[in-house]
Amino acid sequence: QVQLVESGGGLVQAGDSMRLSCSASIRTFSSDPVGWFRQAPGKAREFVAVINWSGSTIFYEDSLKGRFTISRDNAKNTVYLQMNSLKPEDTAVYYCAVGPSGGYRRWTDYRYWGQGTQVTVSS
Repeated sequence: QVQLVESGGGLVQAGDSMRLSCSASIRTFSSDPVGWFRQAPGKAREFVAVINWSGSTIFYEDSLKGRFTISRDNAKNTVYLQMNSLKPEDTAVYYCAVGPSGGYRRWTDYRYWGQGTQVTVSS
């Protein structure tokens, strides 16, 4: 069974930065793309970013480019999401996911999900 664990969330003020982490098995992080999604209150789960096994291919939701950066360190079994200049609109539960098939932008494309970490940005 694949286990994914997100961490790094919490309560911050608008303009702050924070880094989320996603940890999984060595095999997963050495071979599989990893995506980040978020789900805000009352909204559908939304694609944030995805990164392939080597980090050579990265895609972001267009509206988040420039503020969010995805990266991975396979030696540490960890994928990161660096979030800068946070806004109240970024408040959501953030999830990482692995095993995309048929696409990468839809939550239904992924096979395995973490439990999520809450990010709350106050105004």
